Amino acid sequence: MSRLINHKHLRYFWAVANEGSIAKASRSLHITPHTISGQISLLEANMGCALLTKNGRKLVLTESGRTVLKYANEIFELSRELSSVMRGSSHCNQSDFMIGAASFLPKTIVCKIIEPALSLTESINLISTEGPVLELLAELAVHKLDMVISDTPTNHTFDNKAFNHYLGESGLTFFASKNLKKSLTNNFPQSLHHAPMLLPTEQFGIRQLFDQWVYNQKIFPNIVGQFDDSGLIKAFGEKGLGVFFMPTVIAEEICQRFDVEIIGQTEQVKNKFYAISAERKVSHPAIEAICNTARTCIFSR
Repeated sequence: MSRLINHKHLRYFWAVANEGSIAKASRSLHITPHTISGQISLLEANMGCALLTKNGRKLVLTESGRTVLKYANEIFELSRELSSVMRGSSHCNQSDFMIGAASFLPKTIVCKIIEPALSLTESINLISTEGPVLELLAELAVHKLDMVISDTPTNHTFDNKAFNHYLGESGLTFFASKNLKKSLTNNFPQSLHHAPMLLPTEQFGIRQLFDQWVYNQKIFPNIVGQFDDSGLIKAFGEKGLGVFFMPTVIAEEICQRFDVEIIGQTEQVKNKFYAISAERKVSHPAIEAICNTARTCIFSR
């Protein structure tokens, strides 16, 4: 007897099909490979056929797998459309607007970016979450999010019709506690050479740009901590445990809220920001307000 398809199983299959391996899907979904493998086996048992087969180190779709993936894309797309219709229905007094922000992005700048959504004439119920970008994109793909805010554009690893909307960019400002600043030389950026540094982890685009920048200048900081959360970097930085950087557009707020001082700034490394949505041309009023305000006010300089 046929059974109803479990959408969670379908989502795991969809992620593996697009990533090319269970290991990569595991990292993006933050679920163990064993769990994903088991759930896909259940889906295949339910379908009565193999959906994936090994080709060297990669998993590739079987003919049946390609058919299931096609329908999975349509199912998730219809789910998104239904969600949009219901949220925009005149019978609803309030629309849910679901945003995901990359975990390292400073809360101050995320607040600036999404604040315009709450200034619309129509009632918006803002639901905000944060996490690794790939995990958020997976949530966007299954229409659990309306928009993702990231410092890197999606490269369409996921076949989910996700589109990048460039918001703007900012140079970097470097901060240190008063005592740590006294121990540093005044010749920034050479003062960063061997200086204790608190950095975002390598999964974030800005970290990769920073590493290339210091390498080109033969500057080798002493990395004492790497973090997925910008709040932890600022907390450790305030305690004098290392130099850290943030986008220059929020430099004033950082100095006001934390007991740190500016040791230098650079425009050679740009922290870029993107709104990623399922819309090629923005029509959602909240996303439109966010994009317009970011481009004309927050990053207009």
